[in-house]
Parts: sequence; structure tokens; C-alpha cells
Amino acid sequence: MYVEADQSIRQALVPYPKALQAYELLSADPEARGHWDMANYITMRKLGYNDHGRVHALLTGSASVMILHLLVDSGAKPDVVESAVGDLDDAFLVVLLSTMLHDIGNQVHRENHEVFSATLSIPILDRILDKIYHDPEQRVELRSFMLHSIYTHDLNPEPLTLEAGVTAVADGTDITKGRGRKAFALGSVDIHSISALAVDEVHISKGERSPVEIAVYMNNSAGIFQVEEVLTKKVLKSPIRDLVSVVAMTRDGDGGDERIIKRVRLHQTEPRFVLDKEPQPKA
Repeated sequence: MYVEADQSIRQALVPYPKALQAYELLSADPEARGHWDMANYITMRKLGYNDHGRVHALLTGSASVMILHLLVDSGAKPDVVESAVGDLDDAFLVVLLSTMLHDIGNQVHRENHEVFSATLSIPILDRILDKIYHDPEQRVELRSFMLHSIYTHDLNPEPLTLEAGVTAVADGTDITKGRGRKAFALGSVDIHSISALAVDEVHISKGERSPVEIAVYMNNSAGIFQVEEVLTKKVLKSPIRDLVSVVAMTRDGDGGDERIIKRVRLHQTEPRFVLDKEPQPKA
């Protein structure tokens, strides 16, 4: 999954050398890697949430590049281009860096993580942009687009630019079982981890009626929670809502939903549900 996302990003950015250079610089940045590791530690180990680390950054980064490609192919104009701050290469750079750094603030806490993500990303963005752009005014303007995207990715407040909309929607596409399995294995048994295990794949492609179609394939109907509460909300509250459609479906097969859990029970001392490791004897 990690390797596939990395290859997907590199291949998609071949026509955009500045964006590709920025991706390589970010991937090798030790500060960024430390942010991803600690964001993941807090969200998964301390809060019992799904993956919010480097893998999430890569998967959503790959999705953001794909979504922007489809939007541009349909004639949509990124705000970076509309504002004359940069060209398409710059727009891809903005979207990719924004998306890959949007969750690093979780290392401080989940609450207000958008603000922390924007703040913590500034030295990384400055370091990368300084190696690519000679004009300090353009560096500041491009960084502004990225900070807006990072700050609004969780829809409070709502994103205003096309690039921010892409970041938000790309974040919403990482809802597959690979992300939920980690939290589930650590004992987080809730609708978030269970519904994530119910989603097998998310495909992003050109739609018949919209420039972007996001198809969600589920092995269990519990996955509809992820579609409604995570992905669909991101789409409907983004500036690209009219350009994106979402389709959720279960695969044809045995005729029934796959079992995700057998039984859960309320923990005796903690207000949370946990899996029964062994069948309990009848009273």
C-alpha cells in the first residue's frame, strides 16, 4: 500500500517537476517523518483512532493528485492559477504538500488539530519552498494556499479554494479496512474501526456524469457509516461538490455481508466496548 501510493504519486507528477521535487524533499524530511510518527502515536495509541501517520499522508496525497488531474482535465481552474500566483505545476505542489501535512497537528491533540497542523507545517513548507522558488513573494503566496487547505480540511471552517476542496475530499477517501485494522487490533471496537473494516477498496476515476467519481466497494453494509460520515460530508461541504460523485456498493458474491466481529461486551471497568477474546461460558 505504501509503495503503491509512492509510485502513483511519482508517476502522476512526472509532467510537474516542481511538484515532484517538493514531494521528494518532503519524503526525505526528518521533521516531517517525526510529525507523522507522533501524530499516529497519539491518535492510535492514546485515542484509539484510525491511522493518521505517514501511510495516511501517502494515501491521501496520492488521492489528491488523482482528483486534481481529473478536475484539470475537465476544465476546472485551480485557484493558484486563477489568482495568477502560479501555474498547474504549482497547483499540484500546493495540493500534494497540503494533503500530506494536513494531520500532523494530531501529535498535540485531536482537538484543534487543524490549527496545530497549519502551525507545525510552516517551517517544513518554508524549507521546501526555499529550495524551489527564488521569489519570496511567490513563496509566501503559495504557502498561504497550503495553510488554508490544511486549516480547513476538517470543514470547520469550510474550505474556500479548489485546492482546499481537493485536500478535504482526498482526506475523506482513506476509509478502507487497512486503516481501520490497526485501531481494531489495538482494541478500539467502535463504529469507526468496524465500518472501516467493512470497506475493501476506494476507486477514483472519471465519472459518466461528473469529472470525478469515487466508488466505494464494501464487504459489509456497516461501511456506509464511513461513506456518509467521512467521505460524503467532505464532498458536500467542499467547493468541488458539483464536480464529484460518490457511489457505494457491496460486491456480488455469497449473498450476504461478511462477519466483522462475533461479539463485543461492555468492559467492566472502562466505558468502552471490547472484543471477547474467548467465548464466555453460560451463566
